[in-house]
Amino acid sequence: MEKLRVVFMGTPEFAAHHLKVLFESGANIVAVITAPDKPAGRGRKLSAPAVKTTALELGLPVLQPEKLKSPDFLAELQSYRADIQVVVAFRMLPEIVWNMPKYGTFNMHASMLPQYRGAAPINWALINGETTTGVSTFFLSHEIDTGHLIFQEKVPITPEDNAGSLHDKLMTAGAQLVVKTLAAIANGKVQAIPQTNHGDLKPAPKIFKDDCRLNWTDSAVNIHNKVRGLSPYPGAWTLLQNGDKEALNLKIFETEVLEGWEQLAPGQIHCDGKNTFIAGTGQGALLLKEVQPAGKKRMPINSFLCGFNWLPQNLLL
Repeated sequence: MEKLRVVFMGTPEFAAHHLKVLFESGANIVAVITAPDKPAGRGRKLSAPAVKTTALELGLPVLQPEKLKSPDFLAELQSYRADIQVVVAFRMLPEIVWNMPKYGTFNMHASMLPQYRGAAPINWALINGETTTGVSTFFLSHEIDTGHLIFQEKVPITPEDNAGSLHDKLMTAGAQLVVKTLAAIANGKVQAIPQTNHGDLKPAPKIFKDDCRLNWTDSAVNIHNKVRGLSPYPGAWTLLQNGDKEALNLKIFETEVLEGWEQLAPGQIHCDGKNTFIAGTGQGALLLKEVQPAGKKRMPINSFLCGFNWLPQNLLL
């Protein structure tokens, strides 16, 4: 088996786990590319990406280019003489970068491609109520997430999963798939195949704040799935109208679909003021179980209700 010189590229914790597992598998990682440090928190102090922290712990050299087409960065990258580049949760690469190594560059994507191409495959699989998803490795090409497939592995989605738990499942499965993919390339046993479209393709675009707002005229099942798909981050939200007061921004992290509450109109609330908060939808009702009012921490619904004055005209908007 050829001992490939590997350059790893990634930024968040999801990618950092892949880097660690790849390193522990014995891969010859010669350099790590990640995003520049960025201000974070109330103090706006510079914070290092998770991949940088992990790379330094492993004793690996780290490059943090502002621009991937910078001549200085390209010269430094070329100096590492990579045979293959591995990309996990990183930005889009220019061709001059992904086409540089002898064996090109492969990416690990958290879906069963060609489904859920884009920046947020984990969230959208849950929002759409899927019962399975998976991980895919593929060679980079010009169009994002469209390159020839190397390996794929399905991962089940349980009714209890949210974006946080599914993230961890796919992170674990993806890291093992990256190790398998690198070994196959080193052994010359890769037969990458073109992606084929079967039926309608579901995209996974980046999620913005307005995408996270709940529409109470939708069905209870669809709203529940949206809450799951956005929990714990970035969080589904709604506005709570408390009489004549200014509407309260309320994030919702956990719900349960209820039967037998069809009499509640969309956004209408049934509440005992202590433990029970039920919201009407366009079809069925939802029991709210964990929320976060603006300016407060996440809390179970009974803690929220203890500090709130409930009136008949309360509505979710």
